[in-house]
Amino acid sequence: MARQTLHGKSHNDIIDKESLLVIQEMTIKETLAARYGYSFTPPSTEGGRWQTYYKDPFTGKRICIKGKTKEDVVDKLYVYIKEEKSNKKQTLTMTYEMWLEYKRSVTESSNTIKRHQQHYRKYFEGTKLFKSSIRNITKLQLDAFCNEIVKENKMSYQEWTNIKTILKGTFEYALDAGFIEANPMEKVKITVKFRQIKKKSGKTETYNTEELTTLNTWLDNRYAETQDPAVMAVRVNFFLGLRVGELVALKWSDLESIKLLHVSREEIRNQETYEREVVEHTKTRTDRFVPIVPKAYALFSRLRRDLGMDGEDGWIFVRGGERITARQVAYVLEKFAKDNGVPVKSTHKMRKTFASRAATGMDGKDGVPIDALREILGHSNLATTLNYVYDPLTERETYERLKDAL
Repeated sequence: MARQTLHGKSHNDIIDKESLLVIQEMTIKETLAARYGYSFTPPSTEGGRWQTYYKDPFTGKRICIKGKTKEDVVDKLYVYIKEEKSNKKQTLTMTYEMWLEYKRSVTESSNTIKRHQQHYRKYFEGTKLFKSSIRNITKLQLDAFCNEIVKENKMSYQEWTNIKTILKGTFEYALDAGFIEANPMEKVKITVKFRQIKKKSGKTETYNTEELTTLNTWLDNRYAETQDPAVMAVRVNFFLGLRVGELVALKWSDLESIKLLHVSREEIRNQETYEREVVEHTKTRTDRFVPIVPKAYALFSRLRRDLGMDGEDGWIFVRGGERITARQVAYVLEKFAKDNGVPVKSTHKMRKTFASRAATGMDGKDGVPIDALREILGHSNLATTLNYVYDPLTERETYERLKDAL
C-alpha cells in the first residue's frame, strides 16, 4: 500500500475528507492518551481487562481505567481528558505540545519539527498568553500579542509568516479537538510595520556574465588538475539549475536520454542527527524531467569517461567510491571565492543564475517562457519562480540592451 500523507496525496491515492477526519480524530486521541495516561497494561489472566491510569495534572489524583480492549481504555481516557478541557484547564502551551506531537506523526520532515521547536522557545515559551486557558483567549488578546512580538523583534513579513504557523496550527488543532468553539487566530491582523528587507539584486543573487566566465575558467582548470567530481558538479549545474541536494543525488540511470534528466531524489540533512542521507523524493514530493542541453551532456560524458563508468550505474558524482555531498559542492564555490578574492556566493545562487539567464536570454537569443522555467525548476507556483529571476547581465550589457530597445 502506498504511504499516505495528510497533504492529501500519496504516490497512488488521494485521502478524502472523511478519511482525513478519522485519521485526525485517532491521532488526537492517541496524543492525548500518551500525554496524560500511563502505559497500557494488557490482561494478566484470560477474561481479564486492559487498564491504565489517568493522572489529573492539576489535582494529582490517579484514576484506574479498565476496559475489555485497549481501544475501550483509550476511549474512556479520552472522556476524562475532554472533561478536564471543559473545566478550562487546557492552556495554550499544552495545546501547542499536543499539536506538535500531532504534526510529528503526520510529517516526514524532522527538520520542520525542529524549526517549530526553535521558534516556540524563542518567541512563545513562558509568555503570559501561552500560560492562559485556550478557551479564554480572545481575538483582541491575540491581536495585541502578535503585534507586540512583531514590533519587539523587528520582524520582517517573512519572519512573521514563519512563526505564525505555530499559532495558526495550534488554534486549528484546538478547534478540531473541541477545546474551543471558534478560532480567534483567523481574524488576527498585524497593524505595526514590518521591518523592510533590502531588496535583493542580480549583483548579489547571481553570477553575472563576467563572473560566470571567470568561474567557469577556474572550474575547467581546477578539474583538469584534480579531476574532482565536485568541481564538475558545479560546472554542469549552471546548465541544469537543480537544487544542490538533487544534484548530488543523481545516478547515471537518471539520464533518460541525451536530452532528458530524471530528477526524483535529493540529499537532506537531518536537523536532529546532523547526518546527510538521500531520500527517494524531491523537496516538492514530485519528480520531474529536466532538459539536458548539449554542453551539459558533453560534461556528463567527459565525467563518465574520466571515472571509467561506461555502461555502469551508480551515483554520478563520486569521490573515492563515495557519493559527494552538498557540503563538498559548496566548498568548491568557497575555494573559488578565496582564490579570486571575491565574496562567496552560495550553491543556491547557481540555481538563481540558471533561472535568470534562461529567462533573460543570452547572446541575442530569446529567453525561456517563465512557466516552462517553473516546471524545470520544480516549483509548484509561478510566484516562486519569479523570485528566482534577476538581472544576470553586467552594467555594460544592460546599457547596450537598453540602447537597442530604445
